[in-house]
Amino acid sequence: MKKYVIETYDLCKKSGRKYRIKDVNLAVPKGCIYGFLGPNGAGKTTTMKLLLGLIQPDGGSMEVLGKKMSPKNRFEINTKTGSLIESPGFYGHLTGQENLEIIARYKKLGACDIKEALKTVGLYERKDDKVKNYSLGMKQRLGIAMALMGRPELIILDEPTNGLDPAGINEIRNLVKSIPERYDSTVIISSHLLSEVEQIADYVGIINKGHMIYQGLLSELEIGDASLEEVFLEMTKGA
Repeated sequence: MKKYVIETYDLCKKSGRKYRIKDVNLAVPKGCIYGFLGPNGAGKTTTMKLLLGLIQPDGGSMEVLGKKMSPKNRFEINTKTGSLIESPGFYGHLTGQENLEIIARYKKLGACDIKEALKTVGLYERKDDKVKNYSLGMKQRLGIAMALMGRPELIILDEPTNGLDPAGINEIRNLVKSIPERYDSTVIISSHLLSEVEQIADYVGIINKGHMIYQGLLSELEIGDASLEEVFLEMTKGA
């Protein structure tokens, strides 16, 4: 029997009278890389923010790491969760090391956690540089380092390759692929680069206009010689 690190039950979130997401049922198996896909505005970021307790649902419920997410236990769950949602937020006048020290204090972590995270993302040699002098790729890797601190059981990454050149995308792809085994963790990653998700994900969930239209093994979604991008476009066409 599969063990799930995330389960949602008819999860809903409104914006005014309109649903951002409606009746979303996620089931994310432990230890996998779960590609969370959908067109712009489909509800991916809204769902991820709900899973982190950053916003509250208007209907349904969710369990994260075996506990029901609520304002009461959000902090307990988030100490075992790492995330990078939208663009990473940093203090540009501080160094990479100093930015991670802020997160370490919040999560009650030590210097060894900072060092491990910086080494994992390949920034240890640049830890004393001010973040304002980092390239976009370095900032994205620093954001992932923040997410990895404390060796979390669950890591949620929203568009981690956004704006990167091919070399930067390749670096992030290889980094994400290594996380489940290196950290004994589960990764949820959203991306509009479907060819990248195709190379790293075990499971995929596709959301369109706030509704889940597919969830399951990537290998079961791809039919014949069709790519993930081709299947995705066919599934979301006119929906």
